[in-house]
Amino acid sequence: MNKGKVVIFSAPSGSGKSTLVHFLMDSNSSFGFSVSATSRPPRGAEQHGVDYFFFTPDEFRARIAADEFVEYEEVYPGRFYGTLKSQVERQLEEQNILFDVDVKGGCNLKKYYGERALFIFVQAPSIEVLRERLVRRGDTVPEEIERRVSKAEYEMTFAKFADRVIVNDNLETAKSDVLAVVEKFLNGED
Repeated sequence: MNKGKVVIFSAPSGSGKSTLVHFLMDSNSSFGFSVSATSRPPRGAEQHGVDYFFFTPDEFRARIAADEFVEYEEVYPGRFYGTLKSQVERQLEEQNILFDVDVKGGCNLKKYYGERALFIFVQAPSIEVLRERLVRRGDTVPEEIERRVSKAEYEMTFAKFADRVIVNDNLETAKSDVLAVVEKFLNGED
């Protein structure tokens, strides 16, 4: 029997999910981070098995056909992202695993791992706040901001499938909430 538990984070862009994931990784040493697979080529100094498992689109499709993924998504034609069952099972023998995935991936992981998983959905207090955060980042063109906001409206409909929803209207409060929810889950109190 595997020892580890699974904590899944999903959220629309601009909700503060990545900040909360990094905070949790820094606060709890029992977590390993799930390394995803992709069919995109490595960027910069990215390494196979460290940053991602890199496969060609054909290799990725063959692994899908062999049922090797817990979840996967074809984000763009020929551009796949997914989570390998073998990788997760190996990690779960030694540690808890933290996932940072899109909303569909979060739902699929929760379905696969059931009671062994905690699915946390992070959201901004409103679409307007989310838009303001994306604008404040200063690294996104207005058309892309509107695309992300539109996608966020759709993604927020997935919150009802999560075990917990954390509204990130105050970062310190959200950090405290995440830590409390995760600790209760890991201790079997949830």
